[in-house]
Amino acid sequence: MENSTLNIIWQACKKQDRKAQAALYDYFSKKMLAVCMRYANTTLEAEDILQNGFVNVFTKHHLYDGKGSLEGWVKRIMINVAIETHRKNRGRVTESIDDNESLQLISHINADQTAYKDLMTLVQQLPTGYRTIFNLYAIEGYSHKEIAEMMEISEGNSKSQLSRARQWLQSKLVKLTY
Repeated sequence: MENSTLNIIWQACKKQDRKAQAALYDYFSKKMLAVCMRYANTTLEAEDILQNGFVNVFTKHHLYDGKGSLEGWVKRIMINVAIETHRKNRGRVTESIDDNESLQLISHINADQTAYKDLMTLVQQLPTGYRTIFNLYAIEGYSHKEIAEMMEISEGNSKSQLSRARQWLQSKLVKLTY
């Protein structure tokens, strides 16, 4: 879809045009469901996040100032809804072990698409807290400070959960290679 067509649809969405909202949903839903799946425990939960995210897109349209891409703004909303869902579903018990190791797992995986799909399947199997931190840090590119603020945890907790996610993934990848 051309940017001009997308802009026309977005302008109609801002006027609560249901057909335009359906068109925007159809255009972005597949990509955004993939984003939601990275954070959700189940497909059903990902679909709930997607639906709640689009409700926010349509009710908070005035918050998009037109700077940056509309797709980036929609993606940010989906991530925020996923984080909020995670907060609602988690217990307040968190572990805190400081670990400064950086994650370098993705760089050598990207070369092989099959391995990348295997990795994403494994990421989906991570415990929720580990998966959320892994996605925010390794895939979305947020710093531990930003993650700590978003998730309402300490930076040390973010680093610890990333380290544990990395260790969990490495152990599973080793088993896949044998």
